[in-house]
Amino acid sequence: MSAVLTAPLAGEALKRRVVQFVSGASTEISTHDEPQLATLAAELPPGTTVYVAHTPKASLDEVVRVAVKVQALGLPACPHIVARRLASREALARALGQLRAGGVEQVLLVAGDLAEPAGAFTSTLEVLDTACLEQAGMPRAAVAGHPEGNSAISTAALWQALERKQAWAAASGIRVHIVTQFSFDPQAICDFDRELAQHGISLPVHVGIAGPTPLPKLVKFAMQCGVGASLRAVMKNMAGMSKMARLATSPDEMLVGLVRAIGNGPTQLVKPHFFAFGGTVATAQWLRCVAEGRFELPEDGGKFRMS
Repeated sequence: MSAVLTAPLAGEALKRRVVQFVSGASTEISTHDEPQLATLAAELPPGTTVYVAHTPKASLDEVVRVAVKVQALGLPACPHIVARRLASREALARALGQLRAGGVEQVLLVAGDLAEPAGAFTSTLEVLDTACLEQAGMPRAAVAGHPEGNSAISTAALWQALERKQAWAAASGIRVHIVTQFSFDPQAICDFDRELAQHGISLPVHVGIAGPTPLPKLVKFAMQCGVGASLRAVMKNMAGMSKMARLATSPDEMLVGLVRAIGNGPTQLVKPHFFAFGGTVATAQWLRCVAEGRFELPEDGGKFRMS
């Protein structure tokens, strides 16, 4: 029987663990959210890390500019560096230099999904091999994790890539953590947690969770992001969604499922990362309520009652 079903946490003890897990959580915006940065800074818990996504319609210069603005507002910024969107090594070095000049201390490195790369880079590993992060003096970096796999690459290759990224972290001295793709299945995340140890990977994991998003919109984004088995189960069982014991289609359910699954055992799952999917301010408000414990847990395990 899975840990999700057998974990005894409930009531106030469960609530305390949820609040503890959410402490230090991060969230994500796009360059289109630039006009809302001041509102975002006021709504988020102080010190919340804000990732700045490099979406298809944004330029790297725009990502850098927004990240520097986020940092200036007192929120640690973590802009995406998308390998397949980089025009050249020079463009990468210039962007990293501008970010460091603006006080930014971390980036998220992802390969991206462009069929035809904009320049010479096709993977995160190729970006790491340039030594540009070391030369820029970037203290920290995040890399992607795929608990449900990635249709563009084999499972074995994903593990090999994580092993190489961990080796690069040890050699470079740059602190690296994993940010996972979001999922609807807490148990899949905990299985990934155990598999990390089996592969000798000790990097801390920030668990990707979809923020408070209407279900149709959430499914749309999940399809675009390539979320695996849990999405297929959601699509197959749309009519009985609320009765599905294993899947979590709200951040409330996902948090409870994860905290119960983690239990008191060893884990590399250190905090959540919330994808806002355009609902930037709503996600920030929800996150602050949870971080401050301003919610009640319903007995049926559904959505939190916010106070």
